[in-house]
Amino acid sequence: MKVIKGDLLQMAEDGEFDAIVHGCNCFNAMGKGIALSIKNRWPEVYAADCKTTKGDRTKLGTYSFADVKRKDGSKFTVFNAYTQYTYWDRSVPVLFDYDAFQQILDRIKGIDYSLPALGENKLRWGFPLIGCGLAGGDKERVLEMIAKTLSDVDVTVVEFDK
Repeated sequence: MKVIKGDLLQMAEDGEFDAIVHGCNCFNAMGKGIALSIKNRWPEVYAADCKTTKGDRTKLGTYSFADVKRKDGSKFTVFNAYTQYTYWDRSVPVLFDYDAFQQILDRIKGIDYSLPALGENKLRWGFPLIGCGLAGGDKERVLEMIAKTLSDVDVTVVEFDK
């Protein structure tokens, strides 16, 4: 796992990743943070989120996704990872659900290994500091979870650099 500074969304458009993963709540909001940037930049990703049932707690630990077409005609996939239930309940200090995130990581590992003989051309995954902004997650814990679960997967965590 690499941790770098940069603009995850631009890097994906520039062909540096085959897939990116960002955290979502279960209410199809995508109204702040990187989710809002994704919603505005790639409406098809928000449309995939809206095809799921609004407010459904069972979405935790799952994802929706959409393919995004680059200017050169190639594609990458954006995963809406359901890692928090609400976005407004400030009675709880951390909205980020670590168990749901672990389920997402396990699913990603399965995706990466279920593809036909990729050899050295394994999928290149990009993550923001998922859950560590508005959802209140702990950066070190999240990075440790990614590193441990996806140790055999090509993962880059991109810390937004304004």
